[in-house]
Amino acid sequence: MASTTLTLPTTDASPAPAAAFGLAQSAILALDLGTTTGWALCSGDGAIASGTMSFRPSRYDGGGMRYLRFRSWLDRLAREAESITAIHFEEVRRHVGTDAAHVYGGLLATLTAWAETASIAYQGVPVGTIKRFIAGKGNADKQAVIAAVRERGFSPADDNEADAIAILLWAIETDGGIR
Repeated sequence: MASTTLTLPTTDASPAPAAAFGLAQSAILALDLGTTTGWALCSGDGAIASGTMSFRPSRYDGGGMRYLRFRSWLDRLAREAESITAIHFEEVRRHVGTDAAHVYGGLLATLTAWAETASIAYQGVPVGTIKRFIAGKGNADKQAVIAAVRERGFSPADDNEADAIAILLWAIETDGGIR
C-alpha cells in the first residue's frame, strides 16, 4: 500500500484542522474507487495520510477475489484508524468502458455493505463537485486536479490519490457538503 502522510497546512488558504469541524475524535475516509483505489484519511488531530491500493486480480483469482481483498483492506484500515465516522467517495455516473463500470459497481456495493455493517455514514460526491471545488472547473482534467492538490501542499502519486485528497478536503471544508 503506497501512502503519504501530511499534516494539514496552516496557511490562510488551507483548510482548518478537522477538530475545528467537531471531528476531534473521529476520522474521515475519502475514496476514489477503481482497480487502483485512491484513498485519503484524516485523523481527529488533522493529520492526513493518503495513497493508492491496487485491487487488480491475479490470473488465478476468481471473480470475487478483488472485492474480498477490498473488504479485508477496509477492515484493516478501520482497525488502524480506530474511529472512522464518515466515508466520502467519488460518485461516478458515466464510465468509459463496461469493465470499469462493473468494477466500480462491485467496489461500491462492497463499500456500502461494509459501511452499513460497521454503522459508518457514507456519501457519494459527484465528480463535477469535486473538480469544481479543487480546480475551479467542473470539467477540469486530471492534470488540473493533480496540480490543484499539489498547490495545497500534497504530493499525490497519481490522479487516483489526487482525487481522494480532493474529496477529503471537500469533506473537511464543507463539513460533508453542509456548508
